[in-house]
Amino acid sequence: MNDPREYIEVYGAREHNLKNIDVKIPRDELVVITGISGSGKSSLAFDTIFAEGQRRYIETFSAYARQFLGGLERPDVDKIDGLSPVIAIEQKTTNKNPRSTVGTVTELYDFLRLLFARVSDAYSQNTGKKMVSYTEDQILEAIKENYKGQKVMLLAPVVRSRKGHYHELFVQMAKKGYGQARIDGDLQDIEYDLKLDRYKTHDIDIVIDRWIMGENASETRMEKSMKTALQMGEGLVGIQKLGSMEIEYFSKNLMDAETGQSLALPEPNTFSFNSPKGSCPHCKGLGTVKKVNTDYFVENPKLSINQGGLRPLEDLKSNKWILGQIKNILEIFGLGLSTSFKDIPQEALDYIYHGCHKEFNKDLKYAGITKKIKVNFDGLVPLINEMIEDKESYDAILLERHFTTEETCSDCNGARLQPSSLSFKIDGKNIAEINALPLLELKEWLNQVEEKFSAKNKIIAHEILKEIKTRLEFLLDVGLDYLSLSRSSRTLSGGESQRIRLATQIGSQLVNVLYILDEPSIGLHQRDNERLIRSLKNLRDIGNSVIVVEHDKDMILAADEVLDIGPRAGKFGGEILWQGKPEDLLKADTITADYITGKRRIEVPETRREGNGKSIVLKGATGNNLKNVSIEIPLGKLVVVTGLSGSGKSSLINGTLYPILNRHFYRSVQEPLPYKKLDGIDNIDKIVDVDQTPIGRTPRSNPATYTGMFTDIRNLFAELPESKIRGYKAGRFSFNVKGGRCETCQGGGLKVIEMNFLPDVYVHCETCNGKRFNRETLEVRYKGKSISDVLEMTIDEATEFFQPIPKIFMRVKTMQDVGLGYITMGQQSTTLSGGEAQRIKLAAELSKRQTGNTLYILDEPTTGLHFEDVKILMEAINKLVDLGNSFIIIEHNMDVIKLADHIIDIGPEGGKRGGEIVAKGTPEVIAKSKKSLTAKFLKRELEESLEKSATNDIIK
Repeated sequence: MNDPREYIEVYGAREHNLKNIDVKIPRDELVVITGISGSGKSSLAFDTIFAEGQRRYIETFSAYARQFLGGLERPDVDKIDGLSPVIAIEQKTTNKNPRSTVGTVTELYDFLRLLFARVSDAYSQNTGKKMVSYTEDQILEAIKENYKGQKVMLLAPVVRSRKGHYHELFVQMAKKGYGQARIDGDLQDIEYDLKLDRYKTHDIDIVIDRWIMGENASETRMEKSMKTALQMGEGLVGIQKLGSMEIEYFSKNLMDAETGQSLALPEPNTFSFNSPKGSCPHCKGLGTVKKVNTDYFVENPKLSINQGGLRPLEDLKSNKWILGQIKNILEIFGLGLSTSFKDIPQEALDYIYHGCHKEFNKDLKYAGITKKIKVNFDGLVPLINEMIEDKESYDAILLERHFTTEETCSDCNGARLQPSSLSFKIDGKNIAEINALPLLELKEWLNQVEEKFSAKNKIIAHEILKEIKTRLEFLLDVGLDYLSLSRSSRTLSGGESQRIRLATQIGSQLVNVLYILDEPSIGLHQRDNERLIRSLKNLRDIGNSVIVVEHDKDMILAADEVLDIGPRAGKFGGEILWQGKPEDLLKADTITADYITGKRRIEVPETRREGNGKSIVLKGATGNNLKNVSIEIPLGKLVVVTGLSGSGKSSLINGTLYPILNRHFYRSVQEPLPYKKLDGIDNIDKIVDVDQTPIGRTPRSNPATYTGMFTDIRNLFAELPESKIRGYKAGRFSFNVKGGRCETCQGGGLKVIEMNFLPDVYVHCETCNGKRFNRETLEVRYKGKSISDVLEMTIDEATEFFQPIPKIFMRVKTMQDVGLGYITMGQQSTTLSGGEAQRIKLAAELSKRQTGNTLYILDEPTTGLHFEDVKILMEAINKLVDLGNSFIIIEHNMDVIKLADHIIDIGPEGGKRGGEIVAKGTPEVIAKSKKSLTAKFLKRELEESLEKSATNDIIK
């Protein structure tokens, strides 16, 4: 039978836990790889197919370029045929740089800047009138008026923030007879050999003439010089008073008729907050400034300064002089360093915090004389600010961490741009206002604004608008209509950042590329999921192959081909169990198929928990898009917060509730979003937030070190007879300190080869072969296993191995209970997915002693989980709730939502059209709601569960 389809053929894949598998994946189709978490899906998609594609791409470089890239190891596979260029869109959270925004990542902001530079109108900052261009006579009039009887220089700006050495320019100017230029603010003589640093940006103004206003000789030259200057400066001239640094520019282009204030014609970088030309000078284009907060200075007002009551002094190493000054200030008020803080008057505190430069006379009663006290102290706040700005010492970093809060910049109000950049408007809006619109509103604005341009501007703007609209369309297709371009990248969830990159890829319209995606449906409401599937089909239809690693039922059923990998996780997985069309999946005999057909399922509980009758009530939350929301969270229950992406779930729970509680229990520094009040805080005794941030950013961090069991394991090894004979202590078994570790890789087991324009590559250390320790350390064995072998064990093996040692066993067992049996003890944190990192944190919490009164907050814990793993995770969570703890889970997964005791649905839409509570109550109550978008999907889910349990009962 002739198969017309083309295939990517993989032979003998053995990477990680893959069991020497051969697989044919059809090209130009949407292929879903599914299976239990840790079964080897990512090993096949990313570590084999993508790694080989990337290696082949690097092979195409010249030998010279390759020598800088080091040896990229071949994935452990015999051969791969039919591979096209590969682009991987992974779950890695995006850029943590505060300068990166949605606009800069998608490049939409660059087009917006271009649009504003070409077709915007300037309005005066003082009078708000539209700026006009001047004639030469008007400019001369204004100069004569403003500078009567003063000596001035006439400058022609020739270079504006451009890089280059400008040698030729200076030679040319010298030949024309010009003698001086103002370069980067300094006056210099023009020499034939003058050269600037070609990699720095420069401003150059040529001095055309010097005038003494009101003198006849100057007056006669004026017109001619002005003509020359305007010609050379392309319509812009500058006037600088002798001895002053300020230049006033006059322009044939844009000027305010009343004040004579002028603006240079806009360039795209006038609107860039990452360039000194556009960024707000106060916050340097970040939109926020770090401000010292004196509330954090004193934790316990009963303590005195001598007892360590003033916290900044603990962080400042050289505080003798400061202490002396504070002692003087207190002495004025008749107090000393041993006075407790609550007894120090406010005036004295003001002097200590904000400084004081005075002389005081103090009567010494007993001596009968007056003593002069001279205080010359700037204050703690200015001192700390100065240290933080210098960033010279480690003290400065500590001070910044402990005593500053981020506040919106007061100069630009978070717009990130300088006032002159905000004077340019299109249709009455400046670029910062456009940048802050949700994408859906931005689209509406773009559609109506084109009609308002003049005929000439319409032609100029047409192409730019077309580019912006197509890119915007793709962002809306993947369900991101609630984001704005000004949203900082570091506040995006993993799913959002992945979908932004997906939209950017679809926007590039490449064909014949193999895209590999890692769970793109994370963090998406069911409604948006349908849009996402359409986008992926669109990618396939223009001629690309798409491979998606996914657990989502809708995605599996929408695929052209499904691969099911299993049967279990870790070393019990790594085989292809089944491959074929999704409709045939119903006949397959795999765990995935059983969940889709309903043979296996997550049972809906018979009754919902009553809770303990207490609750936490948050009133008047108005952060981000929340519309004065008040919620009651019943305790002792499993509470699930649902709603569309961007409806305000995270703002309410992670942005408002958690920081308030965290500050109450642990004195954290994060400021909650605005709210009115919170009641019932005494009904819980601790708060735990289990989020998806990586548990460690270096390859040295791993599950064993994170949960703290590695310390117990090292102590166990140090207690062995062999260690005692050799005199090894616990430190000998650490790979982070000298002694027992392999010194070639310093205990990392890996060496980093830095790639200049690709992600860093890690290769095994050639001395210890990735074992991390030196030979002598590895000779100490417990039950025949060395410390390195223990790190190589999977959690499942370790559970068996450490059975006799309760302390270690308890910790390994909880990790097994949350479904992490397949990861190894020493697996680097950098290779763990977001979902795995979150479950390790959960396990670490579960193994602690329970108070039965804790509030846990989880943000989408089912990320990266197969149906079977969701079941295991929910069992672990239900155990905790049964002990009396409370859970708040933000989730889109129906299997979790239907298990809730209480649901809070926020909506109705995302962005500005969200931020209200649409429905609350048990799942059965929510399913009947007319307003809630979650309701129809939940209703379907509950009905299916009933049907399936009925059919299964009949079969039984």
